Amino acid sequence: MNRQDVTQWYDFTGKTAVITGGTGVLGGEIACALVGCGANVAVLDRNPNLPDELKTPLDAGPGQYMVAYADVLNRDLLAEAAQTIVAAYGRIDILINAAGGNHPQATTNPQQSFFDLPPEALRFVFDLNLIGTILPSQVYGRIMAEQDAGVILNFSSMAALTPLTRVVGYGAAKAGVSNFTQWLAVHMAQEYSPHIRVNALAPGFFIGKQNRALLLNEDNSLTPRGQTIVDHTPMGRFGRAEELLGTVLWLLSPASAFVTGITVPVDGGFSAFSGV
Repeated sequence: MNRQDVTQWYDFTGKTAVITGGTGVLGGEIACALVGCGANVAVLDRNPNLPDELKTPLDAGPGQYMVAYADVLNRDLLAEAAQTIVAAYGRIDILINAAGGNHPQATTNPQQSFFDLPPEALRFVFDLNLIGTILPSQVYGRIMAEQDAGVILNFSSMAALTPLTRVVGYGAAKAGVSNFTQWLAVHMAQEYSPHIRVNALAPGFFIGKQNRALLLNEDNSLTPRGQTIVDHTPMGRFGRAEELLGTVLWLLSPASAFVTGITVPVDGGFSAFSGV
């Protein structure tokens, strides 16, 4: 290996990446980074209109991008999107399962005890996070198996590593994502190709659309829960979306060619801190 080989690891020119949840804060940052590294990026979404804060950097290239209509809980729509993407770019090399989220009624609070959480809210969270990771992996993983190569990157959570208070449905669903990541890594390597790798990220606390009101007041001061999180993060702050990119690009690139079946925390030390 020479230095030129190393510098080319993060050149994704000619690679095609599919991103679910690609219009979210974290998924959108990843989409822009991959286009900036030369990749062709397909953002799966039910809304064909990208927000301006994503469209402007995506338009800057040098890679190309498209928005493909799909729903992570509808395998037929995922398969139709796959056909559209392959017709445009020829192949699919990367799947990033960034879609996910919580539901207020699947979260305990002083007005809503654990014993009263409605099954439909819990099912919504389980389906969106776990089934919404499994179904895209089936559809796009099949294409990777036929190509004998590919990378799948799932989104787990701090709540999967150590259960967080209140978010019972979300934590259980994300723990399932981490377990599924290990299972799929073994299955794809043994049954199809050792050149297909499956890993996951466990982001720490980043401010997004869904959790902003939980962590920040209207004046951007910390809520009590936000303060507790920062107090338990050795770096003493929330993460910035771009701080995921180094780990993401490593896991997607040849630099991690012998890495599969792991969940990597990117959390400012949160998962390492016992609180004392």
